[in-house]
Amino acid sequence: MTAVVEVRGLRFRYPDGTQALNGIDFTLRAGETVALFGANGSGKTTFVLHLNGLLTGEGFISICGEPLSKNNLAKIRAKVGMVFQDADEQLFLPTVLEDVAFGPANQGLSAQAANARAREMLDHVGMASALDKAPYHLSAGEKRRVALAGVLAMDPEILVLDEPTTFLDPPGRRDLVKLLKALPQAKLLATHDVSLAREIATRAVFFEKGKVAGEGPIDEIAERFNWTPEGT
Repeated sequence: MTAVVEVRGLRFRYPDGTQALNGIDFTLRAGETVALFGANGSGKTTFVLHLNGLLTGEGFISICGEPLSKNNLAKIRAKVGMVFQDADEQLFLPTVLEDVAFGPANQGLSAQAANARAREMLDHVGMASALDKAPYHLSAGEKRRVALAGVLAMDPEILVLDEPTTFLDPPGRRDLVKLLKALPQAKLLATHDVSLAREIATRAVFFEKGKVAGEGPIDEIAERFNWTPEGT
């Protein structure tokens, strides 16, 4: 399978001196779903924030065959859709429809075309009935679906989800799992949830102190690193 993400020798140090990434090598292939395990502070979130240039470290990153650089950030960000742990970070306009249409409009679609794309994606994630609602009136699961619709409306080739089941009740979690399994994009899940990884991912990568400590089948990695569904 074609590699859609290639990372070699990625290093990153925060301004306070913390070495968050210390030589990461990683490959994500088309259609693949990979779970990123590791304790808080292990480097998972820092790593995924590099994939569309939200953070910039040392090393090589290629997205869909194009090396990531300052000159092609807009193009790369159109290919990598990120759904943050807290959906409130992504929902900021008065209505759900406006929020989901914002991305495609920013990509140059007319208002009419952006709204049509937004309606289509809201229907796709089961939120068509909420298009006139204010995002802050939605439940946590509904917000997560709307945030995902906003990302899908920009037609990315790669989805990056940071702790996607946080704040979700069991029905919301089941709905999200079903939705994610049906999406064709390659996916990266930064998660503490081993059961989620078993349901969706094809393999796991374990982060430890800014390095990839191991990778392989979900259960093998969970057992090797004594990684429980709660991440304890």
